[in-house]
Amino acid sequence: MPDMDGITATQDICQLQPQTKVLILTTYDEEQYLTDAIQHGAIGYLLKKTPPEDFVDIIRAAHKGYMQLSPSLGQKLCPHLKSCLHQKPPLNLKDVTPREQEVINLIAEGTSNQEIATILHITEKTVKNHVSNILSRIGLRDRTQLAIWVNTLAISTTHPLSA
Repeated sequence: MPDMDGITATQDICQLQPQTKVLILTTYDEEQYLTDAIQHGAIGYLLKKTPPEDFVDIIRAAHKGYMQLSPSLGQKLCPHLKSCLHQKPPLNLKDVTPREQEVINLIAEGTSNQEIATILHITEKTVKNHVSNILSRIGLRDRTQLAIWVNTLAISTTHPLSA
């Protein structure tokens, strides 16, 4: 990319079009590139050695909101997630409504806003309002970070997040 790198492009895309899902396809497998990409909004980070026949399934899963990583990269992301967990203030469950708790759990499962609305019998706009409220309280930028944070919290405490 002649004018900017993929991380900067991802950040710009995600700021201008937050609903856009960015999958990065790269040769760089360094932890810093991976964590920067995720922190700047990428829904996936794939190495160019990913088999071409896997791309259709990967794109479909990313479109549904599922994080996509090349298999060898998961191990590189785990230490960073643990340090992020300790940097974020703990979620005060007293401040989370039962409905927001349901939304958090569904986001952690990779469920889209539309799917959450259907499951909870509310409008998609209401789901978006819940997500915005939750993100502002926790200090996270987007639902991808929330899903990673919640799943890391569940792994580190061996208890699912519950009210």
